Amino acid sequence: MNIGEIFQQLWHTTGIYNFITTAQANIDGTCVEQFLTHFGQPIMILICCFLMWLGIKKQYEPLLLVPIAFGGLLSNIPMPLGEEIAGEHGFLGIIFSFGIDKGLFPLIIFMGVGAMTDFGPLIANPKMLLLGGAAQFGIFGALLLALALGFDLQAAGSIGIIGGADGPTSIYVTSKLKQELLGSIAVAAYSYMALVPVIQPPIMKLLTTKEERKIQMTQLREVSKREKIAFPIVVLLLCLIFLPSACPLVGALTFGNLCKECGVVDRLSDTMQNALINIVTIFLGLTVGSKLQADHFLTIETLKILILGITAFALATAAGVIMAKIMNLFLKEKINPLIGSAGVSAVPMAARVSNKVGLEYNPNNYLLMHAMGPNVAGVIGSAVAAGVLLCVCTM
Repeated sequence: MNIGEIFQQLWHTTGIYNFITTAQANIDGTCVEQFLTHFGQPIMILICCFLMWLGIKKQYEPLLLVPIAFGGLLSNIPMPLGEEIAGEHGFLGIIFSFGIDKGLFPLIIFMGVGAMTDFGPLIANPKMLLLGGAAQFGIFGALLLALALGFDLQAAGSIGIIGGADGPTSIYVTSKLKQELLGSIAVAAYSYMALVPVIQPPIMKLLTTKEERKIQMTQLREVSKREKIAFPIVVLLLCLIFLPSACPLVGALTFGNLCKECGVVDRLSDTMQNALINIVTIFLGLTVGSKLQADHFLTIETLKILILGITAFALATAAGVIMAKIMNLFLKEKINPLIGSAGVSAVPMAARVSNKVGLEYNPNNYLLMHAMGPNVAGVIGSAVAAGVLLCVCTM
């Protein structure tokens, strides 16, 4: 083999050669879908770089957007090597089948979330469960819209769960119902979670008056340690009785919380809050990113999912605020409707947004602890909604 042949062989192994030959062999310029298919890999590489920029520069959910974007880069390598990394039998494919296909990673993350969550504000004011429950309307509203747009029931359930604003729950449900949509739904779920401070305030202000935004709420009562220990056990028992299909998620959440509150397994609680959840977050992000392959992601279907996802999130936010306004018709001590928007499961970001908007209209109106009630109720509510979807959509 002479030097020319060696360089020609090296040229044929480059990504640039792969891009060019693929485009020349296929493109006819007749429709957008064909264009996206033929130039999919370079487009997806740009999209993944943009997601990485959002995570690093803008700090939008960086713990997940950075590994998801990097996994997306690995899955779009324009060579057979891409299959060796992100294919079914590649490095990320093996981790995917173990951690996501079996539903393990989202459950471990829920354990960590439980270990980091204080349910005290919800225990002190149980009425906040209504706000967390109302926010789940976004899930079922988006499900109906997805069905109307022609998605099948499994796909519609996977799309609807985006409205819970809970990334692990979205991944868990989609892995059980419609795996091929996992990349699109995971990116939508985490992108909208990161954009909570942008999406929610306009909806909150549209649905409330200035007087309502100024409502000050009384200080919450102190919750005893015994109540905090009993709460996760009671929640799990109720789930076992009424909705067993939600027990994997609810059980992981309540176990993590019990370890935090009981005070006798601090080492386990610390591991779940730090080392364990960090390790799993790395693998979860990379493996979800491996599903951002151009031929699966760059479709009209993905665009519909992104639109339905933000619709679900907006409906969830609006439903929480409206429920708070309805409750005020019957309550002597009024609640600030702004905290209704925190009924989505984005903890604690949604609660912080409620507090921030409240302070804009009343500098002495600190709503953070009050908003944490519906916020943690939303975590439970999204897990319950996931159980309902798994039950209904697999019938």
